[in-house]
Amino acid sequence: MKGSQLGEFEEIVLLTIALLYDDAYSASVIEELGQRLDRPMSLGAVHRTMQRLEEKGLVYSRFGESTPERGGRRKRLFTVTVAGEQALQEARRIRNDLWTDIPKTAFGGSLG
Repeated sequence: MKGSQLGEFEEIVLLTIALLYDDAYSASVIEELGQRLDRPMSLGAVHRTMQRLEEKGLVYSRFGESTPERGGRRKRLFTVTVAGEQALQEARRIRNDLWTDIPKTAFGGSLG
């Protein structure tokens, strides 16, 4: 397994794969990200990130059944692995710890 540290975009893509659970394939991930981030996503960037996550052992992929609406082609479905879940939990812990430790005065007292 390659390094399991996540970049910001990798983390967002990995979270989206977890969210979509058994229906996470390139097009569905792009659609979900586009809606949530309110900006268009590049197929190449998302697909490459999904491949990189698989190389790191954070997701695995399998081919679904072929469908007539896809011209007989099969979807490549992605699922988060145990290592992927652990990487997400660690990223969440680090972010939560940082947010908790920011002094209230750091943002002019606007943190609640």
